[in-house]
Parts: sequence; structure tokens; C-alpha cells
Amino acid sequence: MDVHNFFLILFLILVTARILGELFARLGIPSVLGELSAGILLGVSGFGLVEVNDVLKILAEIGILLLLFEIGLDTDIARLKQAGGKAIIVALFGAVFPFTVSAFVAYYLFDLTLVVSLFIGGTLTATSIGITMRVLKDLQKEHSEVAQIVIGAAVLDDILGVIVLVFIYDYAITQTLSLTNTLNTTVFILLFFLLAPAFAHFISHFMRKFDEHKRVPGFIPTLIIALIALFAYMSHLFGAPEILGSFAAGIALSRRFILPFGMGLQHDEVFLEKVKMAITPIAQMFTPIFFVMVGLSMNLKVIDFTSVTFWSLAFVFLVIAIIGKYIGAFLLRDTSALKKALIGISMIPRGEVGLIFAEVGRVNGILDDQIYAVLIFVIIVTTIAPPFLLKWLFKYEVNGS
Repeated sequence: MDVHNFFLILFLILVTARILGELFARLGIPSVLGELSAGILLGVSGFGLVEVNDVLKILAEIGILLLLFEIGLDTDIARLKQAGGKAIIVALFGAVFPFTVSAFVAYYLFDLTLVVSLFIGGTLTATSIGITMRVLKDLQKEHSEVAQIVIGAAVLDDILGVIVLVFIYDYAITQTLSLTNTLNTTVFILLFFLLAPAFAHFISHFMRKFDEHKRVPGFIPTLIIALIALFAYMSHLFGAPEILGSFAAGIALSRRFILPFGMGLQHDEVFLEKVKMAITPIAQMFTPIFFVMVGLSMNLKVIDFTSVTFWSLAFVFLVIAIIGKYIGAFLLRDTSALKKALIGISMIPRGEVGLIFAEVGRVNGILDDQIYAVLIFVIIVTTIAPPFLLKWLFKYEVNGS
């Protein structure tokens, strides 16, 4: 790509995201939807001014990592531990139900092949923590019990989703049920998460000590960005590079490692505030790029809205996608109906995770154009609708009516 063209593209993304984000916020609509809309308008679904490329993917990945780092800084560890049991219930049922039911329906009701049915199930298993947590952050609800349950559940959900994808992809390519790659990936992920808290604590201790004696300004943001890059590389080593390559680095681990790293900085309130002040302006610049990229990846033109088959498939899988994530929250005990609804809706967005699942299926010839279009439609609806519902329900909670 020409360097000058890239500068123009970056200008369009940053300015359009800021204008639409601000406009949506003034209209009482979650600003993240303005950034998503910017991507849809600039991308293939709109004016076709910007194409997805590797450089934008990297900038977007930095954006979501910084967002999750901020979430890690703000996460109440004690409340997260208290929410652990509920998060496990929400994650397990929110992954198992949509996967099994959608695969069953695709195979037996719509007569699709087993591989395609399993890929549909895998795509509907995903949850985009980025979309939900940005909405909760904008609503200043990132410290709520709902947020703690959602953080825990979304992390588990993504791990399960990646393991499922590795298994399905391996089966689709080799046509054999080999558990070797799946078990290797699972073991590496578990090992990575066992090491993550200790490593994060060590790094945060080093950061605090070195910051007291530094002579050159900019130490904190420089080291954090450097560590984010290192974690992404390490996650690739711990993931399944021989099968999924950058997917393992981008989704499976690097993002999740940032959460414990952020939490590891909470022992010193003064230093924590310095970190927040250093990182917030950088995150505010990069994070919108991520949500614009999600919009850029949504190709509305592949959808044939006149097809009866399309609508029958889309309706069934959309219902499964929504109910599948809500059912885990519905099973929680000692939780009000309103909180169950908030948790369930928070888990619905498929966002970029679902798009990556669908894209892996399309590129490898597993999903045909119609099934791919159905999944894109389901992902778009499940990504755009929840922010509206969350804002409305939180108002209802505040009003106590």
C-alpha cells in the first residue's frame, strides 16, 4: 500500500469515527455504534473508500488490547472472584447451547453437511467482549456486578470458542477426528493462563521500581505498548500457529493476557493513577480504529434480502444466537430478572470474533456464499442491537421502575 494513501485512510477513519461517535452520543445512542457505522459507511457496504488491510488490522488490534488493558486496570479483583461461579455458568451454557443447537438444526433441519453445521455452531459460540465492555464503560457501569460476571464469562467463552474452532477446522481439513491439535491448544492455553498472573505481577513490580528512577520521560506508555507486542507474540507461540496462525495471537490469548496484566498494577494506587493518565489518551486514539475495523469487515452486499431461504435460515439462527447466550444468565440463582437480562444481553454481541470465524470458513471453502451471508447477517444484528438494549435496561435499573 502507498504510504500517502494510508495516511489518507487513517485520516478518514479517525475523523469519521470521531464525528459519528460524537453525533450518536448526542442523540443518546451508544458511541460505539457510531464508530461501527463509520466502518460500514467507509467500507465495502457503503462508499468503498477504505479496504481492510494488514496495517489497519494491526492498529485495530492495538486498540482492542489497550481497551482491555484499561478494563484490567479498572476491574475489581475481589468482585471478579465472587462472580467466578456465575461467570462459569454463563460461559458454559452460553457456549454449549448455541453450538449444539445450531449445529443440530443446521444438520437435521436444513440438511447441511456435518462440517458446515459444526462451523455454524462454532461461529455462534463466540462473544465479543470488546463491544460489550466499551458500552459498559461508556455507561460508567464497568465496575458493576454485571460487568464482572460478563468479563469472566467472556474470557472463558472465547477460550472455549478457540478450542472448538481448532477442533472443527482440523476436522474440516483432514476429515478425521484427531484430538491431538485440540488437546495441545487446550494445554497451551491453560499453561499460559497459569503463568499470566505471576508474570503480570512481576512486570508490574519492575515497572513501579524503575519508574521511580527513570531519567527519560514516557517510560510507562512505551513499556506497556512494548509488552502488548510481546504478549501478542508469546500468545502466538502458545496457541496453534500451525493451524490458525494470527487468529491464535489476535483472539485466543494476547487479549486475555492483558486483563491480568492490568490487574497486576492495582497494588499501588498512586502508580495506578499514573498508568491510567499515560495510557488513556493513547487508548482513546487507537480504540475507535478497532470498532471501525469491525464495521469495515461487515459486508452487507453479500446478503440477498429477497431470498426466502436466506430469511428462514437467518431467522432460526438469529433466535438461537440470542437465546443461546441468554440461557446461561437465566439459570443464575440469587440474581434479579433485570440483572439476568443485562448479563444475557451483554453476552450476545458476536462482533469481530464471529466475523473471524465466518471468514475462516469462507476462505477455506467450508461455507458457501449463502451460509456466509446468513452468518454475516446474524453477526451484524447481534452486534448492533445489544448496545441499545443495554442502555435502555440500565436506565430502567437506575429509575427503579
